[in-house]
This record gives sequence, structure tokens and C-alpha cells, in this order.
Amino acid sequence: MTPEFHRDIENLRPTLVRFALLQLRNLAVAEDVVQETLVAVLEKPDRFAGQSSLRTYVTAILKHKIIDVLRASKREVQFNTADGESEADVIDALFRPDGHTVEMPRQWGSPDATLEQKDFFRVMEICLEKLPPKTARIFMMREWLELDTEEICKELEITTSNAWVMLYRARVQLRECLDLNWFGKRP
Repeated sequence: MTPEFHRDIENLRPTLVRFALLQLRNLAVAEDVVQETLVAVLEKPDRFAGQSSLRTYVTAILKHKIIDVLRASKREVQFNTADGESEADVIDALFRPDGHTVEMPRQWGSPDATLEQKDFFRVMEICLEKLPPKTARIFMMREWLELDTEEICKELEITTSNAWVMLYRARVQLRECLDLNWFGKRP
């Protein structure tokens, strides 16, 4: 292990803690999971073959550790719909009565090239932080942790229809945020 490898691992820690905290909603547990992830990487550095970026490799390990914690815990999570009225008004304003969008989404360019840009992840993280906590959590569970709907509903103790509504709202709000804060800045 080189000093650069240790430095790179150390530099990833804040991002990993934010990612874990978004899912686990408990700073102590998030820090523990990140610590376990970093220990796993440092104990067997030869497993990192360099076929992906170090960040991608470490994040993949963290995802598995988070899934293990979520499956092991039997926490009760309540779904709060009191804030749905203002969200519904915002979402309804994006669509015509026939269900089509009022405005066509801007051209986003090449998704693969965009995802590789470091700044995109920073903006995406900011957009996720602007979502209501439960909405952000369900989005991350589905899209980043790749849990199926049944697992998500069991973990959050919500119905399938609630899950789909929350995912829909997350995607719409993320699209709007990315349009304004990332893609809107492009020529």
C-alpha cells in the first residue's frame, strides 16, 4: 500500500459518511459502516484491481455494508404525508391535464460522460439533500442500493403505492434540481 492509496482512502471518508447517513439516518451507525468499509479495503488492498475508480470500488463495498445493516435492523419508519400538499402542487404544475409535461426536458447530453464528471456528483448530492429525508432515502434505496420494491416497503413499512409515489416525486424533483443546477448551466 502506498501513501497515496491511504490518502485517497482518507479523502473519500466524508463523502462515504454523507452517503451512509442519507440511508441510515443515524450518524453513529453511518460512521460505523464507513469504518467497516474502510477497514475492509485496507485489510485487503490487493482486491482493488484498478478496473474502476477507487471511489466506485469503495462505494460498492459501502453499499453492501449498508444493505446488511438495513436488512439486520427492524426499525419502525413512519411515512409522513402531511407535507404532501405543497409537493403535489409543485408536481401538478409540471404536467398538463393529459399527463404530458408542460415543458420538454432540456437535452442532457451524454449521460455516461456526465456521470464521470466529479462536479456532477456534488450537484446530485446537493439535490438529494434538498429532497424530504424519506423521499431521498427511498430513492437511494432503489437506485443506488438497488433494493427491490418489496424490500423497501418492508424496511420503511409503507405500501407499494406509497413507494411508487415517493419514487415518482423524487425523480421529478431531482430532474428539476438537476435541470436548474447542472444542465441549465450548459450552453
